[in-house]
Amino acid sequence: MSRSAIPQLALTPRERAIVERLRTPLAVQRWLRALPCNYETRGETLRSFRGVVRSAKAHCLEAALAAAVILEQHGDPPLLLSFASVDKLDHVLCVFRRGGKWGGISRSRDPGLHGRRAVFQTPRQLAASYMDPYVDLTGRIVGFAIADLRDLGRYDWRLSEHNVRRVEQWLIEYPHRPLGMSNARYRWLHERYRRYRARYPNRKPFYYENRRT
Repeated sequence: MSRSAIPQLALTPRERAIVERLRTPLAVQRWLRALPCNYETRGETLRSFRGVVRSAKAHCLEAALAAAVILEQHGDPPLLLSFASVDKLDHVLCVFRRGGKWGGISRSRDPGLHGRRAVFQTPRQLAASYMDPYVDLTGRIVGFAIADLRDLGRYDWRLSEHNVRRVEQWLIEYPHRPLGMSNARYRWLHERYRRYRARYPNRKPFYYENRRT
């Protein structure tokens, strides 16, 4: 980490054990995928790492924040990849670099929006890998941004006992770079998704390319 030393956090024994056990991005990804998805049935939440550990569930931004805390304790900068979509249902993941290449950690109810191995040369290439699986009945990526959580200064996004809604608003207002696909490809993907859900109304598609990454 170049901007500052690893922050000394007042972790609970349970939190410390999780951090010490999850020493690689893949381990963090497996931990998050094992947690139930937070469908927010009792109202909107935006929990910190502490809140995720206590509740043992997470939605995409909660998972991204938890992953950022864990990786930061192992020397990675706490970076988020934020997407902008035409339907305003945006997706966020924690990103990292290994061997000069970019990867991501993510929790989603949609399999195609989970994490990525560090095989992408640039953040844009990583973001582009989400374009096809983002297309559902209403979703379509129009932009992306890499945001450093340390820019929030003293705001406690790591261990707050309360909802950290400032992070969400910060990402909404953050400048996003354009990222899009042709209208022809979007129409093809949208129709494929529509047909799939009509045939399998209770399934999520796994037909996206390069699943091994």
